[in-house]
Amino acid sequence: MPHSRPAVATPPSAARFISRRTLNLADVGDIASQLEPSGLARGEAQEVSREVVKALGRAPDDIRLILDLERHGETSTLITLEATRSDGTGVMLHRQANGALEAKPIYGTLTRRLTVVRGEIDSNSFYSSAVTAGVTDSLIGEVANAFSYDFDMQREVAPGDVFEVAFEQAYNPANEAVGVPRLAYVSLRTATLSRTLYRFTPPGEREPGWFDGNGASTVRALMRTPVDSARITSQFGMRNHPILGYEKMHRGTDFAAPTGTPVFASGSATVEFAGPKGPNGNFIRLHHDNGWETLYLHLNRILPGVTPGGRVAQGQQIGEIGTTGRSTGPHLHYEVHIDGQPVDPLKIDVGTGQTLTGAALAAFRKQRDAIDTQRAAARQP
Repeated sequence: MPHSRPAVATPPSAARFISRRTLNLADVGDIASQLEPSGLARGEAQEVSREVVKALGRAPDDIRLILDLERHGETSTLITLEATRSDGTGVMLHRQANGALEAKPIYGTLTRRLTVVRGEIDSNSFYSSAVTAGVTDSLIGEVANAFSYDFDMQREVAPGDVFEVAFEQAYNPANEAVGVPRLAYVSLRTATLSRTLYRFTPPGEREPGWFDGNGASTVRALMRTPVDSARITSQFGMRNHPILGYEKMHRGTDFAAPTGTPVFASGSATVEFAGPKGPNGNFIRLHHDNGWETLYLHLNRILPGVTPGGRVAQGQQIGEIGTTGRSTGPHLHYEVHIDGQPVDPLKIDVGTGQTLTGAALAAFRKQRDAIDTQRAAARQP
């Protein structure tokens, strides 16, 4: 809790005048220049600035100053100064009788609140539906990614489908939002499938993951699609080739999107090939940990670091959609090979993820139940 403000001594004469000012600064480096107009001598303003920087550091952040000043005509002397960052941490400076500045830390107390948002998919997009319902726009990509193993958000979600999102936000003692909101829960119900997921970091893990109510991870061998916001222009199977002019087996799925649209690795893998390759254009071939292979053709460019022998993580951007090689327009030709044979990427069983057990499962259930309790409370009128 913040230290109480030191008591100001009773003025010895009517000529003494104590005033209070509040300043909101964009950066800790602005302190000295903002104190001088309050009547502090330049040397004192610089001394105060040094003490605040020593306590708070120079990391960029909004700084709030509350000053008690003793006025002497056109000049002032600092009695106390409270300097706090947006998270409530800070320092209290007090001018002692001997003229020295005494500094005491202020320990910020943050509270966290869960916000629950519900809505229906409209006729435009999941993005517009979520924004209208009240989901912070910076979270919408994360919501879509949470469902990337279960839903194709462009083709398997329709108007009227119901979603729910719960996100946690920290607030400082002034009831101001601090930091970025964090997703805790997502659910989506369509005509054919319903999924409820909780964000959880298993003990010993550095990164959180998404788990269903039973503690089963959503992670599969492959994501459903390696590109967002694309439309399917050609599916797996026999077709009349648009350039060659005769019927030919189409060994993958074509996703059309504007040039430059990100392409992601559909699973963690070793890069077997990355570079130009004749009719394939700029081409990437990945060998996945389960022995499967995925191919990405006609890329506009391959991202730096995606090189043969290197590793890529599931969901990592590896390139951009383009129209290199034998191509009629910007699109990604995507193939999945199992045991050396091409299979329909949209129909394969991508397996199941890990299921929590023991202490990890107990910790997950405790967190899941806490979220559900707060969700239930949010439904009350």
